[in-house]
Amino acid sequence: MIRAYRPDGTAEIFSASDPRTNLDPAILWLDLVNPDRAEEELAERLLGVPLPTRDDLKDIEPSSRLYVEDAVVFMTGSLVYHVETDLPELTDVAFILSGNRLITIRYAEPRAFSLFSAGLLRVPGRYQTGAEMLGRLLETVVDRTAEVLEIGVARLDALSAEVFVDRKAAKRRPPRFLEDKLLDIANHHRLVSKARDSLMSLSRLVTFLRSQPLVRKDPEADELCRIVAHDIQSLSEHAGFVSNNITFLLDASLGLISVEQNAIIKIFSIASVVFLPPTLVASIYGMNFQFMPELHWQFGYALALVAMLLSAIIPFQFFRWKGWL
Repeated sequence: MIRAYRPDGTAEIFSASDPRTNLDPAILWLDLVNPDRAEEELAERLLGVPLPTRDDLKDIEPSSRLYVEDAVVFMTGSLVYHVETDLPELTDVAFILSGNRLITIRYAEPRAFSLFSAGLLRVPGRYQTGAEMLGRLLETVVDRTAEVLEIGVARLDALSAEVFVDRKAAKRRPPRFLEDKLLDIANHHRLVSKARDSLMSLSRLVTFLRSQPLVRKDPEADELCRIVAHDIQSLSEHAGFVSNNITFLLDASLGLISVEQNAIIKIFSIASVVFLPPTLVASIYGMNFQFMPELHWQFGYALALVAMLLSAIIPFQFFRWKGWL
């Protein structure tokens, strides 16, 4: 699908069979969403610029994501999407500045694009150049990434409240509760790491964009890029802080699991020690020696039971006195 946006926010959808050979000069933004080869050829014919294909975006090396060719600026950034699911992903989006026109090529639906296109209608005529529109689009992308981090922080706070509870609440937990929470921690880490990767990609993109004459001679676009670069730096630092919190929560959860396992092992250890003396007494009187006077006593059986009971109670009370129970 090819959407063409004008400064007033109105959009036009082109089909692959469109016969036109040039674009309306008023069109500032051409958005290619999951284009097939016919639509790519149509866009190339209308723009007069060779466009990267889906395979090009996938195979492009990190060092070749930003370049200028025949006065056309080609940039590729990684944007996070599917943040509402347990498997957030990154998608590569091409941002191209050709003269006074912005071209984007994407094969996913990051929410920032729908937010930005909806904002065009609310403030018609706000953008006069493609560079300014790109700056505002990147600003929306960064704002959406900030929302993603806020979502991650909210989920992390809720998870932390579930993990760190008082002892009474901890005893009411179902079996393997903390082990299941490790998967949730991994999901939160994946979301934050994807957001950090996206911010790193956007940081390189904005730095490259600010060095281009097309942006430097546009004061509005240059100021937008400066603000976006500052926001990216702040969000990167915040993402690092959130990542450290996730690491702490992971370490704490593993520590609590170890404490629970040690408590179970402690119970078995104490039980074995408590029942060891009665076993010794029973073993002695289980011997088949001929001369064991207690075997002929009238109350020998009862005395043996009392001896076994006392040999169990005494160690148990000693452990309680020492505070080991």
